Amino acid sequence: MDFNLPSEHRMIRETVREFCDEEIAPIAQEIEEEHRYPAEIFDSLAQLDMMGVPIDEEFGGLGGDQLMYALVTEEIGRASGSVGLSYAAHVSLASKPIEMFGTEEQKERWLRPLAEGEYIGSWALTEPGSGSDASDMQTHAETDGDEYVLNGTKQFITNASEAGSILVKAVTDPGAGYDGISTFIIDPRADDGFEVTTTWDKMGLNASPTCEIQFTNCRISEDRLLGAEGEGWEQTKKTLDGGRISIAALSTGLAQGAFEAAREYATEREQFGSPISKFDAVRDMIVEMDRKIERSRLLTHKAATKYDTDEVTRLSSLAKLDASETSREVAEDAVQVLGGYGYTTDFAPQRYYRDAKLMEIGEGTSEIQRLVLGREIGL
Repeated sequence: MDFNLPSEHRMIRETVREFCDEEIAPIAQEIEEEHRYPAEIFDSLAQLDMMGVPIDEEFGGLGGDQLMYALVTEEIGRASGSVGLSYAAHVSLASKPIEMFGTEEQKERWLRPLAEGEYIGSWALTEPGSGSDASDMQTHAETDGDEYVLNGTKQFITNASEAGSILVKAVTDPGAGYDGISTFIIDPRADDGFEVTTTWDKMGLNASPTCEIQFTNCRISEDRLLGAEGEGWEQTKKTLDGGRISIAALSTGLAQGAFEAAREYATEREQFGSPISKFDAVRDMIVEMDRKIERSRLLTHKAATKYDTDEVTRLSSLAKLDASETSREVAEDAVQVLGGYGYTTDFAPQRYYRDAKLMEIGEGTSEIQRLVLGREIGL
């Protein structure tokens, strides 16, 4: 068992860390307050060849593995949860399914521009009434000659207002249950009948757009079907295995950023003639942060390492559950270490705290992760 990262992975991590420290961290609070999607950051990530880290080089990606992608996602999350969330949705939800399930023509037409960073992608599963029961789907796609006609509404869709392509789940056979769900590729810039109806103001992560989108007699050609009819739910489950690893990595990055802010403050802030890091209560809190982060990182790296060769539903859910709760707990403690300053927007912990909460909700809530894990261990 080797816990040392391969040299190429270390090099990529250091490159991304330097970029994040120089380009993302200085504007992280600014873009959050402005509710501004930082297109220039994603253009720069594309120039670094980071927009398709786990995508095959044949279709414009870097050709890395899931562990490399997790390392990149963690580093971005360490600087900005918003940038990290949009990045993770782009790679694991909008790009990877096309590589896994698409035809060669679909990969060339739709995957390449995503992997090369020509535009960002999106993935639309959740609906206004479905919540955790994502299979309770009202969006329908009916055949009309050699076209499909989509009608319905999707809710809480990351990147939808900025996306160049969106993968949409819709019912093609209402009587077939899970086997009646299919996946379609939508071009939001060109397809009539598509509309972004709401961009939500949120508790955090406001530089990453979260949208409600609507389809009204949206006509698309039959070559926009990803895989075969009825395969959408199995595709979703496989996609979420990777998606949960990416949220685990993002959560670990958020926790790391909050930890570093707390540690720096505690070693510089003096009370009663000593740095507050010398006081047992503060020191023990920061040590506990480090312990939790290391545990979550190890789980995330294990799931990512296994992803490319093994079934990882249990490991990905375990990593996502642990890391998402770690991110919230560590960020909350970081606010506490800074005291009153931690509650102000002049310091980063408040932003990490607000961003971390979504990690326990998106890609399946903590409660759903426990349900998945119970099934995985035979309960």
